[in-house]
Order: sequence, then structure tokens, then C-alpha cells
Amino acid sequence: MKIKKLFKKPRILLLIVFIIFAILAINPGFTKGVAIKYVAFNSTAYIAGMRSPEEATSLRDLEVILYINGQKINSIEDYAGMITSLPINSSIRIKTNKAEYALLKTSNDIGLTVINAPTSNIRKGLELAGGTRVLLKPKEKITEQERQQLVDVLENRLNVFGLTDVKIKPADDLLGNKYILVELAGATKEDVQELLGKQGKFEAKIGNITVFSGGKKDIVYVCRATEQQCFAGIRECLPTNGKYYCKFEFGIKLSPEAAQRQASVTKNLSVITTESGQQALEKKLDLYLDDKLVDSLLIMADLKGKAVQDIAISGPGYGTTKQEAMQNALKAMKKLQTILITGSLPVTLEITKLDTISPTLGEEFLRNALLIGFLALIGVALVIFLRYRNWKISLAMMINCAAELILLLGFAAFVKYNLDLAAIAGLIAAIGTGVDDQIVIADEILRKESFYSWKDRIKRAFFIIFGAYATTFAAMLPLFKAGAGLLTGFALITIVGISIGVFLTRPAFAAMLEVMLE
Repeated sequence: MKIKKLFKKPRILLLIVFIIFAILAINPGFTKGVAIKYVAFNSTAYIAGMRSPEEATSLRDLEVILYINGQKINSIEDYAGMITSLPINSSIRIKTNKAEYALLKTSNDIGLTVINAPTSNIRKGLELAGGTRVLLKPKEKITEQERQQLVDVLENRLNVFGLTDVKIKPADDLLGNKYILVELAGATKEDVQELLGKQGKFEAKIGNITVFSGGKKDIVYVCRATEQQCFAGIRECLPTNGKYYCKFEFGIKLSPEAAQRQASVTKNLSVITTESGQQALEKKLDLYLDDKLVDSLLIMADLKGKAVQDIAISGPGYGTTKQEAMQNALKAMKKLQTILITGSLPVTLEITKLDTISPTLGEEFLRNALLIGFLALIGVALVIFLRYRNWKISLAMMINCAAELILLLGFAAFVKYNLDLAAIAGLIAAIGTGVDDQIVIADEILRKESFYSWKDRIKRAFFIIFGAYATTFAAMLPLFKAGAGLLTGFALITIVGISIGVFLTRPAFAAMLEVMLE
């Protein structure tokens, strides 16, 4: 009978409706395979028809690779092992939960970035998924418009470099300092320092005259390793002084203005004969990156005074082994291509804070957090039972704690918010505040004074609860700015959590006690 009465209470029915919506937003399940997170433009996978998911796509709606050449794919390890084991120039058939694709493997990188198929729409932040967080500060004062321009250039640079899981947002502190907060996965500490900690100013000089610079103004087109219509790769690898030297090369196309500038400089240069017997101009084309000489290229005599738009850019890579030298050369080429495409940053940035967490540590932290959360819930239930000696009150409190947890996770999944360490702390704080409020309600309800009616006791309890809610809400607002945005997750989840409690779970808890303690 009491169960029927519970489901007749409007406040309890309202809570149940919101819980159902939260579960639908979380969309839990047990999917095996690997999900496609990003498809590189003009890659083998892209040419085959595969595309990156839209930014608004829910995790559970990502395209999942199920089979490769008939072999079942259950994890990233299965995917990587299958791709690398297939010989170059072999055909690949990929079956997903949405379509089938036929590819030709031209290298071990077919252009796909994959993750283990998500089992829910809950997005893991840096501390859980692993990755790198960087807090950048301009070295000079900038306007809001200039900062947004920086954000756009940084996002373009990281995407061109091939980093896909990138989140960039402006951040401020309470003193009015302007920062840029970057979170990204799949990047080494060195990559981050090279791409974000340096301005990336590229200049090609003949003598002391700059003939062209990086960016769209002078560079119309840059050949990439994934493209078929031009060459971009390693030209030669030679042993030198006990080490190996590899030379990369790729083509670029200059704008007509840049080509004419180069022609004007070269027309007055003399022709000389090099040691190898080649006819070249007396000065070389010197390539500078952040004011450091990267390489010097010969200018052939037949290019004297000619406005040539198609030229080749080259540079070195060194290593103790041939393989290491090749990898370093390709990495240097990729960085140089990125700078040439995106241009230099309009403002010099300094790295104020840099945190790197491996995915393995993230998984371990998640397991520990779940275990500790479960033990904390058991501990709270035990303390409440010892306090009231009534299992009905303990049960109602635990049901409400679980409901608040589901609703908070449902909110995070619905708004596509990444749950990082700060957000998890806010989640714990919100649920802890909920326990305090439920104790206030229980104490008021169990008062023995006969001159207070049931409704009056509930009103007294909620007068205290609303006062605590208002002070906590106000205390969280400054945290949106404090710590240059690093505490935003804590403030947001705490405010959402206490709001859910005050307007949904606390009234439902009072209704539960009203029925269970009749």
C-alpha cells in the first residue's frame, strides 16, 4: 500500500520523470569495437568515403568499426595490430555499424583516429581519459578580439598538425589577466611546447631580404604526405659521423606577389659553379623558423629573375639509427608544413602551466574513484542508520543520493560536458550537501513538539535549506573566474547539483518520509 502511495506523490513522480530523461541522456550500453573520432582530410580513409563525426555528435552515435577484412575488432589493440600487419598496397575492407568501405593501404597511417567504443555518453575529462592541459598567457596585453583570433589560429594549427581531440577556450582570473586554456589528447609534451609555446614565425630569406613568409598571404598551397599529386616525404638517408642524416622535402606554391618578390631579388645575383659542378646563384634561400636557421637551399641559375611559384622546401632529421632519423625528419617536416599553412601566432605566448596525464593513469584513477565513491556511499548509509536507528530513513537517503548522481551525470551527458577532476570534486560536494539537507529534513520531521504540523516542519526545514543553497550558490560564482578557468568544472557541477537537490530530490525525499513514517 505504501509503495502505491509513494507513486501518487507528484514530487516523487516528477523526480522519476527526470531520472528517466537522465538515463536516456547517458544512454548506457555495452558496445565492442573502436569508434571513429577523426578522419584526416585527403587520407586513404577519407578518399574511401569515411568522414569525421560532427562536433555535436553524441559519443554513442559515433561510427564504430566492427570488422577489418572479416576479422572482428574488439579494441584499439585489435585495430592497430590488424592495420600494421597488412602489407603496403594491400586492400582493406572495413565494416562499421553504418556502412562498408574499401581502402588501399599506402602506409601504416590510413588517416583514422579511433577510440574504444564508448559505453555511454558521459565524456571523460583530462584526468580520466589522459592527455595534456596547457594554460597559455600572452606576453603582452591583448583585446578580447585579439584573444579570439589567437584561439582560432591555435585551433587551426593543432588540427593541421593532426591533433584531433582538442578543446581551446578563453579563461580569465580574478585579477583580470587573460589566458587561453588548451586540452588535447595524443600529443607529447615536446609537441605541445613546439606548437603552443613558440610563435612559429617562418621566413625565407635571400641575404637579408625576406622573400616570403608562412601563412595564406604568401603560401597558396602546401603539399602534404597524404596527397597523391605531389611529393612530400624523405628524399635520402645517409650515415654521417656515426649517426644518420635524413633529408625531407615537400613542395609549396607561392602567391604571385611572393614569386615576383623572389624574382626581383634574384635578378641581380651572380651565377657561380658549386663544388659539385652545378650552376647556381651566389646566394642561397635561407629558411628561418622563429629566427633560427632551419636549412639553406641552392637557387639554380635557370631561376634567376624568374617569378617561379612552385618551389621545394627541405630540411634535415638526425638520429642514432636510420629509423630514428627518418622519424625525426618526418616530424620536423610535419611541423614546418603546419607553420607554413597556418602562419605565425599574432602574439607571443608563454606556457604558464602544463599538465600531462597518461591514459593508463586516467583509467586507474577512474577505477579508484568508483571504488572510493561506493565505499563512501556505504559509509554514509551506516552513519545515517546509527544516527536514526531507522532503516527507512537510511534507505530514502540512499535512494536520493543515487538519484542525484544519475541526474548530475545525465546533465553532463546532455550538455556534452567533460567530467574532469574538478567536476568530480563538485559532484561529491553536491551530493555531500544533499546528505546534510536530508538530515535537516529528517530532524525537523522527527520533532516531537505537537504544536508544529507536518507542513510547518517541512517549511522550517526548507527555510534552512534555501538559506544554505543561496550562500553556496553565491560562493561558487567567483570560482568560474578563479584559477584561470581550472575550477570552472567544480563551480558548475556544484551549482547544478545543489539546484537539482533543492528543486527535485529534497522535496521528493520529504514526500518519501511522509509516506514511510506515517
